[in-house]
Amino acid sequence: MRIVSTLPSATEIVCALGLERELVGVTHECDYPPLVRSKPVVVRSVFDPQKMTQAQIDQFVREYSRTRKSLYIVDEELLSRLNPDLVITQDVCDVCATSSQVVLEALQKLNHKPEVLTLNPHTFSDVLDDILKVGKATNTLEKAQALVRSLKTRIELVNKPKRAPSVVCLEWLDPLYNAGHWIPELVELAGGRELLGKKAQPSHRIEWKELLEANPEHIFLTICGYDVERTLKELKALKRDWRDLQAVKLGNFYAMNGSWYFSRPGPRLVDGLVAIARFLNGEKPPESVGVRAFLS
Repeated sequence: MRIVSTLPSATEIVCALGLERELVGVTHECDYPPLVRSKPVVVRSVFDPQKMTQAQIDQFVREYSRTRKSLYIVDEELLSRLNPDLVITQDVCDVCATSSQVVLEALQKLNHKPEVLTLNPHTFSDVLDDILKVGKATNTLEKAQALVRSLKTRIELVNKPKRAPSVVCLEWLDPLYNAGHWIPELVELAGGRELLGKKAQPSHRIEWKELLEANPEHIFLTICGYDVERTLKELKALKRDWRDLQAVKLGNFYAMNGSWYFSRPGPRLVDGLVAIARFLNGEKPPESVGVRAFLS
């Protein structure tokens, strides 16, 4: 089977099921496991977020969205040469990954019409179901079932705090966005109470006043598409005094690797969940997952 993935989370799921060789095409954002970085890139963004601030990215996305144009480009010629049997796409967010509509339009021009699997997760349970869907579509259902069982077992073994501390996860800093979809559920499974995000609901813009009024005991920066270093860089560039927040005063202000452990609805969400649980218990997970950001 020849598989093309148009989103990083699907790439991770495919590889977790042992189908690295069958994966013939990926996106420019697919970077895990490392071997996929050498795969042909079928999908690219129309802009380079590495060269823009968060405010500039937000403005660009808003203006581009008003034109109803896609933020991603499909290399139709390459897609045709790869001749996939299965193409995996998504309908969760047109900003974070290529929408199914863009992919379907590209596929209409191919002589050979591959099977299309569209994922649309909004909760962590949906993510587990998507792993099973990929397993079924790739004839690896038993491996998918085993993977789901192992993820559930890891969650059951999480050491939750004795009481549920208040938490706010932020998905964007300039402007501020709360974290939505599966992240509030991850917080709950880790033993916390997410104050501004709601399970299965998309993230939305919030005002600084809302964060101050919520005044959580813990703040996690789970910035969409950003690693720890990029998150800290953006944080330092903001002209805002975070020290009024209880979480900062308590030393419970954390920059996480949002790109790897929170933004992508795949197996590594459990790593993010475990990291949150350890922080809520006053422990420190490996630096590869998250680092504490002290503001002075």
